[in-house]
Amino acid sequence: MQYIPQVLFLLLSAIAVYLFSKKAGEIRRNILLGKDEDLSGDKPLRWKNLMLLALGQKKMFKNPLVAVMHLIIYAGFIIINIEVLEIVLDGLLGRHRLFAGLIPHGLYAFLINFFEVLAVGVFAVCAIFLIRRNIIKLKRFISKDLDGWPRSDANYILFTEIVLMSLFLTMNAIDTLLQQRGIGHYAENVTGNFVFSSMLHPLFQSMGNGSLEAIERTCWWLHIVGIFAFLNYLPYSKHLHILLAFPNAYFAKLEPQGKMKNMPAIQNEVLYAMQPELAPTDAAPPASFGAKDVFDLSWKNLLDAYSCTECGRCTAACPANITGKLLSPRSIMMKTRDRLEEVGKNINTNKSFVDDSKSLLHDYISVEELRACTTCNACVEECPVSISPLDIIIELRRNLIMEESNAPQEWNGTFSNIENNFAPWKFSPDERDKWVEEMA
Repeated sequence: MQYIPQVLFLLLSAIAVYLFSKKAGEIRRNILLGKDEDLSGDKPLRWKNLMLLALGQKKMFKNPLVAVMHLIIYAGFIIINIEVLEIVLDGLLGRHRLFAGLIPHGLYAFLINFFEVLAVGVFAVCAIFLIRRNIIKLKRFISKDLDGWPRSDANYILFTEIVLMSLFLTMNAIDTLLQQRGIGHYAENVTGNFVFSSMLHPLFQSMGNGSLEAIERTCWWLHIVGIFAFLNYLPYSKHLHILLAFPNAYFAKLEPQGKMKNMPAIQNEVLYAMQPELAPTDAAPPASFGAKDVFDLSWKNLLDAYSCTECGRCTAACPANITGKLLSPRSIMMKTRDRLEEVGKNINTNKSFVDDSKSLLHDYISVEELRACTTCNACVEECPVSISPLDIIIELRRNLIMEESNAPQEWNGTFSNIENNFAPWKFSPDERDKWVEEMA
C-alpha cells in the first residue's frame, strides 16, 4: 500500500509527458509543412538575439513598468521549476523535500525563500494583468480579434498561475507547521520557516495534525496535477510562446527591416527579357507565385504563427488599423495558426493532407485586409518575440496579384507604367530628362 502514491504519480507523469510530446510532435510537423528557408547564417548574432529578445525580453522594456511585471511572471515560471523538480523527484521516490537533505541547509532555505518571493510576485502581477484585461480593459485587449476563445485563454492562464502559487505557499505553510510539531516524515528534514508562507500559520494553527496532513497532501497533488495540466494546455494556447520565443528569436530576420525578399523567378524573367542570350532553353516556369495556403509559406512564417503571444502590440502600432482599416497584424498571425491547426487535424485524420477546398487566402484572410497594409514594418518593430506578419502579408499579396491578377485599378496603372516606362509615372523614358532643358 505504501507504494500506491508513487505508482499513481509515475502513471500520471507518464501520461502527461506522453500527451505533451505527442502534441509537440504534431506542432513540429505542422511547422515543417512550410517551404524550406535557410536561416543558419551569422550564428553569433542569432545567439545574441536569443539572449536579448527571448531571455532578456529587450523589446518589452519600451514600457518599463509592464516589462518588469512580465519579467516577474517569466522568472517565476522558469525559476520555480527548480522547486517543481523537487516535487517530481519526491513523488517518484516517495520522499519528502529530497533536496533539503542533499544541499546545505542555508542554501536550501535561501532557494525556497526566493521561490516564495517570486510566487508572491507572480500572484500580484497576474492579478494586475487580470484587472488590466477585464476591468480597465485596455484597447488592445478588447479588440474583436480576441472575441471568444483567445480572450478566455489569457484569463485561464492568469487564473491558473494564481491558483498554483497559492497552493505552493499553502503547502509550505502547513509543511513547516507540521515540522514544528514533529509529525511523521515532515520532521525528517527540518527546514525552518519561510518568508511568506510563515505568515499563513495563524490560519492553520488551530487545526489538528490529521487535518493539516490532509490539506498539505491535497495541495501537493493539486499543485503537481495543475502543473502537468498546464504543460498539456500550453500547446493549445497562445502561451506556447513561452517555449517558442527562443527558437523564433534565434531565427529572426537579420537583414534591415525595410528589405523585402525578391522573387528569383521574376528577377530572371526581367534579366532574360533584357538579355535573351542568357535564358536557358530548358527552364521550367515557376509552379506558383507568392502564397495561397500555409504550404506556400516558409517554415519560419509558420513558426511565427505558433509563437504569437496575441499581445496586440503589432495591431496597436499599425497605421492602417489605427485609421479604421480592417487589417490587424495580430489577426493575420492568429488566422495563419488557425489554418495550420486545421491542416494538422486533416493530416491526423487522413494520414496525409486531403484537399478541403479551403485556403489561407480568402477563407481566412481577406483581400481587404491585405490591401490595407502599407508595408511600413511597424508591426515587426513592435513584436517582442521577432514575429513578422508583414512577410505573410507580402506573400499572400503576391499570389493575389501574380496568380489571380487581383489588384485595384490604381495598382494596375502603376504596374503598367513600370512595365512600359520603367517608372511609376506615365511619362516616356525619352522625356525623363526634359526638366534639364527647361532649367537651361
